[in-house]
Amino acid sequence: MASNSFGNLFKMTTWGESHGKAIGVVIDGCPAGLEIEEEEIHHALALRAPGRRLYTSPRSEEDKAQILSGVFEGKTTGAPISILIPNRDADSSKYEPIKDLLRPGHANYTYLEKYGIFDYRGGGRASARETACRVAAGTIAKKLLRTQGIQTLAYIKQIGHLQAKPEWDQIEEMRVKIEKNSLFCPDPLLAPEMEHLIEEAMQQKDSIGGIVEFVAWNVPVGLGDPIYQKLEANLAYAMMSLPATKGFEIGSGFESVSMRGSVHNDRFKNDKGSIRTDTNYAGGALGGISNGMPLVGRVAFKPASSIMQRQNTLTTEGKEASFQLPEGSRHDPCVAIRAVPVVEAMLALVLADAMLLNRCAKL
Repeated sequence: MASNSFGNLFKMTTWGESHGKAIGVVIDGCPAGLEIEEEEIHHALALRAPGRRLYTSPRSEEDKAQILSGVFEGKTTGAPISILIPNRDADSSKYEPIKDLLRPGHANYTYLEKYGIFDYRGGGRASARETACRVAAGTIAKKLLRTQGIQTLAYIKQIGHLQAKPEWDQIEEMRVKIEKNSLFCPDPLLAPEMEHLIEEAMQQKDSIGGIVEFVAWNVPVGLGDPIYQKLEANLAYAMMSLPATKGFEIGSGFESVSMRGSVHNDRFKNDKGSIRTDTNYAGGALGGISNGMPLVGRVAFKPASSIMQRQNTLTTEGKEASFQLPEGSRHDPCVAIRAVPVVEAMLALVLADAMLLNRCAKL
């Protein structure tokens, strides 16, 4: 398994399994002199951690990150930054009765076929537990971006068929709070109707999907390299590497197919001496390069594969069987909720890497 790293100059490599002793991440390429404290990472991890909300897995992980290297006297040294996150509440006993069954919607079949071995305890390396590492690395990426005035945010856009329509002034209010307090990370607030949909799915021993939207402000013109390192291509790669993702779009996305070019073209204007566009259907990038407008995109998350309903399946030997999660199993009814800080982390990692790469673009 040789694909555990992400990024070019600002690179992270994650390691560990859901029910192992710990998970962790090594970040290479972070410039020296960046102020970072463990508490900042703890704060971001708390938003992703299970057991904090009614609509997430009850697994209780404190997720206290330990910085093992690369930081001295509160500042990065330029050396690799190694971060350890212990697993404290892993209960593998629930997986023993189902270890020889192919779990519908899960990766154990493909992992077994590819590698001949699979850590069935919570999904092993395929578990969304790995995303805690991405959030830790993303916290450092966000601090690096803020030195250049770049701000990022992610939030729930849709649960099931219900769309949230946050007004831009509400999003702007959150942006201002982020600007004033680097530790401010808004909870992924849900409308009452969305909560009802999730509760309904839980009562039916089922799950439901959702869409997370992301925004980045003050992104300078020029980030992203044609042809194969386009900014939106790297964002798609980053977001689609997350567990349970099934779709990505930037700007007007799939809606653009129903628009005419005369509408979709963002017209340039002079805004107090700066070149801007009067609309942002492109989502902040042209030709794979950021154009100075807010970077806006969305990520679709499928309904969680782990549901309490009985389902038909096969054993690992190919025999027909019935699959049902044991009572007391702990899973998310809607993975999009805890995915919000993970989406923002991947956005920050892509932008931090692009920002460093852009310094090599011209004399």
